[in-house]
Amino acid sequence: MKLTWLGHSCFVLEHDDYRIVMDPYKGVPGYPTLKVQANEVYCSHTHADHHAIELVTRLPPRKNPFKVREVRTFHDEQEGAERGGNIIHIFSANDITVAHMGDLGHHLTLEQIEAIGPLTVMLVPVGGVYTIDAIGAKSACMALRPRCVVPMHYRHAPYGLPNIGDLDAFLKLWPKTSVHRLDGPVLDLTTDLSGVYVPRFDG
Repeated sequence: MKLTWLGHSCFVLEHDDYRIVMDPYKGVPGYPTLKVQANEVYCSHTHADHHAIELVTRLPPRKNPFKVREVRTFHDEQEGAERGGNIIHIFSANDITVAHMGDLGHHLTLEQIEAIGPLTVMLVPVGGVYTIDAIGAKSACMALRPRCVVPMHYRHAPYGLPNIGDLDAFLKLWPKTSVHRLDGPVLDLTTDLSGVYVPRFDG
């Protein structure tokens, strides 16, 4: 299984030649226009920086090898009154489970934690303002205890929303030995992963 970061909160998840795109974006400062192919698209909510489905070219339909679950959460701390709802998508195949947390904006409840269940990989927003911040993201990771954490939705100049935080505040909350900076945007997913993995955006 392979995970590729396309910037912001957008990833491609591939297994058995089946491609899923999560949260395709448009209008995010610094990033070029997104161009990606996929068999299926999943979006956490309908804001343009997470729901640019028109920029995804659909591949021929075929059976989805992933088991897909949804856990409904909120984009803010007021149960959606400020920014609406947020869907956490959970994809499972070949003994690996990946959760895309979308624009999670609040601490998870016990019921939500139980519904999400055990994770291999957790894709979590860390930039704050529109989502949980670095401390909130670490708290969510401690609650769910995934084997592998991949941060998303942060500013890394010249890329990203200008008023959200960068990655440093989140990484400082982890032991240095558990942080792995990748040479590119791709992470091969196995059950042996451990720690925080930071893909590099290739532009």
